[in-house]
Amino acid sequence: MEWKPWLKGIIGAAIGGAANGVTVLIVAPDAFNFGEGLGKLEAVMAAGALVSVSMYLKQSPLPGDEPCLPKS
Repeated sequence: MEWKPWLKGIIGAAIGGAANGVTVLIVAPDAFNFGEGLGKLEAVMAAGALVSVSMYLKQSPLPGDEPCLPKS
């Protein structure tokens, strides 16, 4: 079984989803920032990571015999 590419895909999806939280900093910097709005920013980043990992797991639920690549 090819676990390494599958785990890399999950980690990559989580990082990509969390990175989308940066756009919130641009759109609403007064509410989502590194000061008072840090909790809100962390929640948005966690939600983005969760959605991205869920979508990855929908496409690749378990590692197979072939490297896991997102399906088009």
